[in-house]
Amino acid sequence: MLETDVTLELVAKAQKGDQQAKSVLVEENSPLIKSVIKRYKDKGIEYDDLYQIGCMGFLKAINNFNPEFNVKFSTYVVPMVMGEVKRFMRDDGAIKVSRALKSLNLQINKFVESYSGEHQKKPTIEEIAKEFKVDEQEVILAMDSSKMPLSLYAPLEEESGTLSVIDRVDAQVENVNILENLALKEMIKHLDERDRKIIMLRYYFDKTQSEIAQELNISQVQVSRLENKILETLRLKLS
Repeated sequence: MLETDVTLELVAKAQKGDQQAKSVLVEENSPLIKSVIKRYKDKGIEYDDLYQIGCMGFLKAINNFNPEFNVKFSTYVVPMVMGEVKRFMRDDGAIKVSRALKSLNLQINKFVESYSGEHQKKPTIEEIAKEFKVDEQEVILAMDSSKMPLSLYAPLEEESGTLSVIDRVDAQVENVNILENLALKEMIKHLDERDRKIIMLRYYFDKTQSEIAQELNISQVQVSRLENKILETLRLKLS
């Protein structure tokens, strides 16, 4: 493991886009990442995939770490890696989607394409709900139903050669980091207090939906629905 001052220096460089510093951090902290993910072995996920998921959590830790947290970087890394693995295991479960939901999703996709062509912008969740006379939560659920998990080593159809999903992971994390530091952070400021708290606890403090539900004194299902609605609203504003 690197000395604390060396680690902090590399983290600062990595946050400014220094890829070599980021690579050194990943390599030097590989034993730490492996020590965290080993507890999730034999859970139906290939070890190589598990390690790459852990690395994604580690990259998020680099991007979000602040020395003012008054904790060691390694201490901050552990819950971030664990959270990433738990999130993957939760979201990667076998979900049965009803035919009605699939049908609604197809209709929504056609409507969004038509609306975008006519108005030069995507419709809001509220506009979609009014069009199909359904609840906004049902719209979000239908739109999310088409998002199926991919293997990190699945080939990219739009690419030639042997590129796979994992080849794009670092670029995607960089894109997320840019959004978090610019438009997204600005939009979060304008959310109402409850919605802002959900997003901050969920993605900046890596709390589970159950933990957030207890803190807000609402059900986990409510937190899940609110989170999906907030994220979809942010996505539409970013698009």
